[in-house]
Amino acid sequence: MNERESMPYDVVIVGAGPAGLSAAIRLKQLANEAGSELAVCVLEKGSEVGAHILSGAVIDPRAMDELLPDWRDTDCPLAETPVTQNHHWVLTAKKKYNLPHLWTPPFLHNKGTYTCSLGNLCRWLAGRAEELGVEIFPGFAAAEILFDDDGRVKGVATGDMGVARDGTHKGDYTPGLEIHAKYTFFAEGVRGHLTKEVIRTFDLAKDAQPQVYGLGVKELWDIEPGKHEPGKVVHTQGFPLGDDANGGGWIYHQAGGQVSIGFVTWLSYTNPHISPFHEMQKWKTHPAVADLLKGGKRVSYGARAINDGGLQSIPKLVFPGGALIGCSAGFLNVPRIKGTHGAQKSAMMAAEAAFKAIAAGREHDELSAYPAAFEGSWLHKELSVVRNVVPLVKKFGDFLGSGLSGITMWAEHLGLKMPFTMKHHPDHESLWRADLVKPPVYPKADGVLTFDRLSSVFLSNTNHEEDQPVHLTLRDPAIPIEHNLPLYDEPAQRYCPAGVYEVVGAETDDPRFVINAQNCVHCKTCDIKDPTQNINWVVPEGGGGPNYPNM
Repeated sequence: MNERESMPYDVVIVGAGPAGLSAAIRLKQLANEAGSELAVCVLEKGSEVGAHILSGAVIDPRAMDELLPDWRDTDCPLAETPVTQNHHWVLTAKKKYNLPHLWTPPFLHNKGTYTCSLGNLCRWLAGRAEELGVEIFPGFAAAEILFDDDGRVKGVATGDMGVARDGTHKGDYTPGLEIHAKYTFFAEGVRGHLTKEVIRTFDLAKDAQPQVYGLGVKELWDIEPGKHEPGKVVHTQGFPLGDDANGGGWIYHQAGGQVSIGFVTWLSYTNPHISPFHEMQKWKTHPAVADLLKGGKRVSYGARAINDGGLQSIPKLVFPGGALIGCSAGFLNVPRIKGTHGAQKSAMMAAEAAFKAIAAGREHDELSAYPAAFEGSWLHKELSVVRNVVPLVKKFGDFLGSGLSGITMWAEHLGLKMPFTMKHHPDHESLWRADLVKPPVYPKADGVLTFDRLSSVFLSNTNHEEDQPVHLTLRDPAIPIEHNLPLYDEPAQRYCPAGVYEVVGAETDDPRFVINAQNCVHCKTCDIKDPTQNINWVVPEGGGGPNYPNM
């Protein structure tokens, strides 16, 4: 048996997204200011920093201003495209109506924000982190949490490399590496597989509402130069979703003559025939969207789940030996459609708490200063103002719910705090039986405006080593055919935006559930939406998955 080697650090951070990199930068800033040494390591499962990062993205720079005040005067990609226009369209099947700004509270107006590729921003942040002495290891997936004899987190282990699908060791087998640390930060993003374990192990969600999610399906287009308006931001609601689902679209005019477009379907939808991927394709057929894209070319594709639960779904942020930061905890502001600034701010607060603890000679205990700082922060206040928006829309529907949530946001903005906080219900419990609802009608892919899933996955540059253990695991292999198929027509066939799941042989009365794991874009939807929570997403071999350029 091969023994794993170990490396000691003061802080290990799992995930090189905006939260993980901001935490690393802040830790080294504090150490430099104090004239002390601090060893910080960031593990990233993607083949490079930014490879697995996907967002719209319109970014509020408030946290960046605190972390790196000089960012506008550098080559930071965020500075390239300030938001110049902000529109909110309410769509019917053929028409659009512009929602007047006067109807929405000022914090929804996008004043002072920027639009860019979040992946490129993370690449830039990684450069700043490395300049400060942070060690970043892309292609190394954290696969296991390490605990000491007292049950405290003492670090993580990377996954073994060179393991065949049947579990045997190939010729290039290399055992994983143990990374030991005084504190471990989980910055895996939405529904991180180690984050799930740490929440369960320490019962961190016992006082929180269930986390709820949306699935964002994104495309990047080169459009005709005459149609491109740098900094123009559009959000949409309405078409194509019906009464059984909520969500909306975005159109962001970014640098280089490109537009970032996408559609988010909340995973609380009830009709098991719904396909979020095809909802996005149908959304593009609306005249207002189709006219923009006519004559253009799709150049990239991807998908990722997002946290929609808000303040009431944030679990306890600390545990013995570490903390949850960024989307691992869920700091997205849904009405603003912004989470990067919240992820960064949470990371900075956790970093400050960890630095003080290490300077005081502590390790492996709870960083209670982090949740205390969050309670008193502008981030907590921002999330509190919008805490009832998602539940109101889910309870009363898209239009009435939006009206009611608008009233609550105005009231909270003006200082009248609502005396209630609404609850959430888990997304996997929402589906109706397939025989009780009609399937939506989706357009046939034309290869010009609308596309199929397999050609889309090709544009995501997704790749996994074929001969490796399947990272989409089933707790009970019988459930897809014996339970999900008769009740829900096995919804995994439709909720997955990458065509990973298929039921074959049904026409010969010999149905089988097939998992095409090589197609997986790591969106985590299957882990969230499966009705019996039978699918468990675990990390594949490091470096596998999408390789998003400019997303």
